Amino acid sequence: MRLLRKPVKDINSIKIAVDFDGTIVEHQYPEIGKEKLFAFRTLKELEKRGARLILWTIRTGKELDEAVEYCRRNGIEFYAVNKNYPEEIFDETVSRKIDADIFIDDKSIFGFQGWSEVWQVLFPFELEQKEAEKRISSARKSVFSRFLSRILGSDEK
Repeated sequence: MRLLRKPVKDINSIKIAVDFDGTIVEHQYPEIGKEKLFAFRTLKELEKRGARLILWTIRTGKELDEAVEYCRRNGIEFYAVNKNYPEEIFDETVSRKIDADIFIDDKSIFGFQGWSEVWQVLFPFELEQKEAEKRISSARKSVFSRFLSRILGSDEK
């Protein structure tokens, strides 16, 4: 499912449209299904990293209000709901299509692979591993430099 051409390095302020039924929760429409594994943990982390989350769902009216409240009770406050931005008002001249950078939906061509797969697509292990290796290498150089400066500095005395 690795469709992103390059890893997301700066997720700050990108818009992510997320479906509800079959994506955040098991598909039980019009009821609210059981939470999908890691759904809210992943959404919270995306939000914490600066992503703008848009709830993009077929739900309307009472069922939509229930979904929004369910997410709110689980710690997610969406940037917008079925809109590009909170103040948007739909009329016949405005497209219903959401302007998002990433869509997370169970109806995608590959289906919904799960929230851990979403995380790996957005933040590949290789990228995180390379960043960790850079930090370790930098720390080693720092320790080695301090060690050498102490030895060379003590020879001068």
